[in-house]
Amino acid sequence: MDKILIVDDTPAVLQALSLLLEIHGYDVVTTTSPEQAIQYVNQLRVSLVIQDMNFTGDTTSGEEGKSLFYKVRELDPHLPVILITAWTDLEQAIELVKAGAVDYIAKPWDDQKLLNTIANLVALGKANQATEKLKRQQDATANTQTAANNIGLIYASSAMQRVVDMAVQVAKSDISVLITGANGSGKEKIAEVIQAHSQIASGPFIKINCGALPADLIEAELFGAEAGAYTGANKKRIGLFEAADGGTLFLDEIGNLPYSGQTKLLRVIQTGEFQRLGSVNTIKTKVRVISATNSNLQDAIAVGEFREDLYYRLNVIELQVPSMAERIDDIMPLVSHFLPSRKLSLSAENELKKHSWQGNVREIENTCKRVAVLKPTGVIEANDFAFSMHQQSSSNTANEARSPQTIAAEPTKEDLETAMRELQGVIARVARKFGMSRQALYRRLDKYGIPY
Repeated sequence: MDKILIVDDTPAVLQALSLLLEIHGYDVVTTTSPEQAIQYVNQLRVSLVIQDMNFTGDTTSGEEGKSLFYKVRELDPHLPVILITAWTDLEQAIELVKAGAVDYIAKPWDDQKLLNTIANLVALGKANQATEKLKRQQDATANTQTAANNIGLIYASSAMQRVVDMAVQVAKSDISVLITGANGSGKEKIAEVIQAHSQIASGPFIKINCGALPADLIEAELFGAEAGAYTGANKKRIGLFEAADGGTLFLDEIGNLPYSGQTKLLRVIQTGEFQRLGSVNTIKTKVRVISATNSNLQDAIAVGEFREDLYYRLNVIELQVPSMAERIDDIMPLVSHFLPSRKLSLSAENELKKHSWQGNVREIENTCKRVAVLKPTGVIEANDFAFSMHQQSSSNTANEARSPQTIAAEPTKEDLETAMRELQGVIARVARKFGMSRQALYRRLDKYGIPY
């Protein structure tokens, strides 16, 4: 049933209009308060608003009505608003009609004319909704045809559609693909789309985060190791390249792979051959490599932290996943996915669309999980997301990270050698001394040939 909101300071007017509309099958909500009217528009998703222009006794300027009208338009620019008043100001009427009001009716009103206007507007609104729904269904169908089934890739933007289309296209070949984009933007999902549409979709799909393992374990993880190859290796270990034979290996955070590991990776990509640690036997494998990074590998190449020849082997095709700032149309589908069956106010939706989402999809997911816990029932309002508090916290963290006291100068080879001697080769302590991660330290040690 179509819901009509009537806002007027005269109870008799509210009663007369309610009776007229209810007789003709409308669900009517009334209020004498502009503030209450905004709450209703925000939460009830009304189909049409009929509002007076004055709400205080002896007031005829219409400024109160103008204020209410513009607040309604801010919440929902597409909501039809009929202005009705005993004090008709032609100049004011023209201004508000230009701003989006659909009609301006003087009191006393003509019942039939008002009913006809409402019926036409409600029917038009339904037609627009049906068109939008059809478009969403068509988009969803296209997405379903393009994206792999059950991957869980949620999007509606044309920017993301272009990436998915390209991913499906390159999936048909066996060339290496480099997926770039900010943290949390969905690089792994794009890799899954490629795998699902490839000729080896039924083969293994092995994932590894190159930044999550110590440098001394990455080679064993990728290529395997014989028993006794290193301390703690009590039995033969099958590497990921061997496990992924006939399928795909997804190397996430490839920019964190130590230099020594990069050299061996290059050989495998070139020849399809490798050796387990501690073995002289060559193993042949056929594996498609998809890699991903949130860092600029060209910069890493310039400072000697990433092999240029490996970069061009990995980057036969590059897919750039856009950030949420470039795909605003994806925000509400993602929120609906992470908050199923929950109702959001219009102000909450507007706030979600305005938020920067620097953490991309991962930030949206975490935000929704937090709201689901803190507001388990009822309509979710904008302040339930507490954006201002989290933005302030993020800003403080970023400022601290940029503080001169926390930024260490780039250490020289001599600096590193001295620190390794003084701190007895304890990687965590050396990394802390220079204000860098262990992976960053490993890369510099590899670069200068310093044993560890």
